Amino acid sequence: MQTKLTNTLETSVTEFQNKLNYPLRKKRITVLQINLGKRCNLACKHCHVEASPKRTEELFPEICEQLISLIYRFPEIKIVDLTGGAPEMNYGFKPLVEAAKLTNKQVIVRSNLTIFFENSFDDLPEYFAKNQLKIVASLPCYLADNVEKMRGAGVFDSSIKALQWLNKLGYGKEPNLILDLVFNPQLPTEEKFSLAPEQSNLEQDYKTFLQEHFNIVFNNLFTITNLPVGRTKMHLERKKLYTNYLQFLESHFNPGTIEYLMCRDELSIDYLGNVYDCDFNQMMNLPAKTRNGEILTVAKLLEAGSLDLINEVQTAAYCYGCTAGCGSSCGGALL
Repeated sequence: MQTKLTNTLETSVTEFQNKLNYPLRKKRITVLQINLGKRCNLACKHCHVEASPKRTEELFPEICEQLISLIYRFPEIKIVDLTGGAPEMNYGFKPLVEAAKLTNKQVIVRSNLTIFFENSFDDLPEYFAKNQLKIVASLPCYLADNVEKMRGAGVFDSSIKALQWLNKLGYGKEPNLILDLVFNPQLPTEEKFSLAPEQSNLEQDYKTFLQEHFNIVFNNLFTITNLPVGRTKMHLERKKLYTNYLQFLESHFNPGTIEYLMCRDELSIDYLGNVYDCDFNQMMNLPAKTRNGEILTVAKLLEAGSLDLINEVQTAAYCYGCTAGCGSSCGGALL
């Protein structure tokens, strides 16, 4: 799906909440997504976290203890979703994995795959398999040139070796070892924008190519729209495309996606223990608020003895990225 935006378009974008005509309500919380910090061995061009090897921000030890308490206290949490940066590089990764596994929660680790080849991290594939972690791995294309434009030289080859390593351990083959991949579109360089291709068709293309060329198998492909947040926003601003890209996303708004938005049943936690409705709001410093307008922290959730203190999801113009076309989430297309 493509369009060319012209200069005759208005420069304004409709406020997202006005597009809905009603507040975006929170559902019962079942997902705890924890961003462990900004330390990463890569510095991808589209990273909304702006993570890199130079960043030092990571989970505070006292916040890690609070999160472990949260995981133990609330059985309604079904999924603990660990992200970053490279989550594996940041403080608290293994303690959080082990707390979640002891309480029978599904653990998702959002891995860049190349971390397996960094010093002191070569135990990760076996650790993942032993603990039956669900891996959601970034592979923004199945072609080397496109991957390396977004993520850096050598990343494609390292990713392929990592996937082959995971396959040898049973990932993508055994039912309890789930290996999912993530596609991101290339960042636009001109006023010609596109949404992600249809997810199931692209998944078949990935599977065919990776099987034929590298004997790699995996479970699912998730197509994720590049939201204008972090480095993607900076890229669009440099190219003077930011407003036009928002207009493009708004023009493809699909109200059918609203029911399935990830922000509605999850809490996103940062390395300082602050609570957000989603990871994008976290990066844009748009905190979640209680019905009384109070900004939430993990400590306040523990004090209240409830996860369900938020009535209304905080929204912004970039929310059009999650609601355009078939929708977009950390789990791929919504429709």
